[in-house]
This record gives sequence, C-alpha cells and structure tokens, in this order.
Amino acid sequence: MSRPTPLEPAPRLARAVGLEPGDLWVKRDDLIGLGGGGNKVRKLEWTAGAARAGGATTLVTSGAAQSNHARLTAAAGAWLGMDVVLVLAGAPSEGMTGNIVLDGLFGARVVWAGEVGEAELEAVVAAVAEDLRGRGARPAVIPFGGSSVLGAQGYAEAGRELLEQAPDLSTVVVALGSGGTMAGLVHSLGAERVLGVHCGAVADPEQTVSHLVGGLAAGRPAATPLRLRLDQVGPGYSALTGPVMDALTTAARTEGMVLDPVYTGRALAGLIAAVRDGQVRPGRRTVFLHTGGLPGLFGHAEALTRARSAVADTAVRWPRI
Repeated sequence: MSRPTPLEPAPRLARAVGLEPGDLWVKRDDLIGLGGGGNKVRKLEWTAGAARAGGATTLVTSGAAQSNHARLTAAAGAWLGMDVVLVLAGAPSEGMTGNIVLDGLFGARVVWAGEVGEAELEAVVAAVAEDLRGRGARPAVIPFGGSSVLGAQGYAEAGRELLEQAPDLSTVVVALGSGGTMAGLVHSLGAERVLGVHCGAVADPEQTVSHLVGGLAAGRPAATPLRLRLDQVGPGYSALTGPVMDALTTAARTEGMVLDPVYTGRALAGLIAAVRDGQVRPGRRTVFLHTGGLPGLFGHAEALTRARSAVADTAVRWPRI
C-alpha cells in the first residue's frame, strides 16, 4: 500500500472557497491502494494486523449499509486470507449498490441487523462472534469504524507523515465519523491544528474523540479544546444537504476531485463554512484530508439523482435541431 500518500495543491478549489491559490492542499488518502482506498486502511493495518497476529481466522465488524469501513475490512480480509462477516444496519434491498456490491465481490458475508441503534448493533456483533466460535472459527471483532485506541494509531502515524510533507501546516480539515481518524491526528499534530467536521455517525463526537485521544496519550487529556464543527449534519447521517451537494459539485468542477455525500462532502462543506466565518483564514497552509468513500456516492440515491439532473441540464443533442 502506497506510503506516503500524495499531498497535492488545489488552487482552483482554494479560490472557490475563499482562500488564496497556494493555501489549500489535499492529502490523498483516497489513493491508498487496498480495496478502493480510504482512511480506514490505515486503521486496519493495526486492528486487522493484530487480529491475524493473535491467531484469528475471521474478522467481524459493523457499520451502516454503505459503510466504507465494512468494505475495506472485507478487502483486508481477502488480502490477509481471512474470512469476513459484516454486521450492517438495515435490510437488503433489490437495488443494492455502492459499497455493498464490493462487500460481496471481496467475499464477505453480510448479516443484516435491521433498523437498530448503536448498542443493539454491538449486541448483534457479539452474538455473531459467539456463533462463529461455536462453529470452530476464531473471530476477532474490529470496532465500528475501526475506531479504537489501537486503530487510531494509524492516524497518529499519518499526522507525522503529513507534518513531514507540510511543516508549516496551520489546519487539517477532516470528516469526523467514528472518531479514530481525528483522534490520531490530534495526538500527533495537536488539537489546535485539527478541525473535525461532524458527520452524524456518533451521538457525542466530542466525547468520542476525547476518549480516543486520552487512550493514545496514556490517559492524559488534550491540552487544548478540540476544534469541532457540528453544523453540517443536517437532518441526519444519511441525509444530503444543499451545502454538501454544493461542495461535491465545487470539488468536481474545480479540481476533478470526487467526494462522497456522507463524509468528505460534509468535510468540504465544513471547510467552506469555516472560511466564511473566519475559523480558517487565507494566507495559511490548510490541508483537506481526502478520506475516500467514492463507492458510497453510487449507493446514495439522492446524490445520484441530483448528479443525473446536472447531466440533463448540460446535455445537447447533436446535430443541433
């Protein structure tokens, strides 16, 4: 898997969001090679690696139906020669697309848990793992989103990698899902340089990240408060808001860069809002962490509908009539 991931300038996007052309750079963790790429790979190097070293034969994890973490756990299992069972919230549908297609392609088995909350989903994971043990397998449970103190070590490493590439870094903007990516960056870069944009995946993002940061620092709390934006969730985790759709379109039309409607789209919408209200300022090096998630775009019905309408709006028949 490619290391270090590229750090690329984004001058046209910088202008579009209100920064100077040289201010904005993109850390391309979407280009990590395994399973379509994304930030979860760095976590799985630690969590799945530890599971295999401990003698596990099967990886069990959970997530939403279009979970990027679930997809990449399936890919990691295929790469390591391990079985994978994914416990996903919701139910199967006829139009299964996006990450779910890749889950099957990588050979994972999917257990549908129904419309359940976080605690109920964890209970189903525990029951599935126990059932596997009864059948002679040796399962290892990878936490939701890969976000444990162990998994967050992957982004403590990534933060140090980023600092070598951009020693003058002022702010790195990152989607805050299950919390491990932001926590690792805070550990290595300091809370003042990390802006997390809440995506609605956890009920209490501040507590979630703080707990992981404390674990990485052997129980010591962060010296400065976390920088969080909570204004991009809208009606909920899977909902597509106007600012997020605008962010998807802006990234695509300025840099040819594809974001997803749940994580990176929200992160860019948060960056745009942060520039607007002065939380991120021109003249300083800002890095947008591209955490991947492209397959999720193709599993989001509303985002696809809006994208199709953009094609229809610009289409021209030829020859002209």
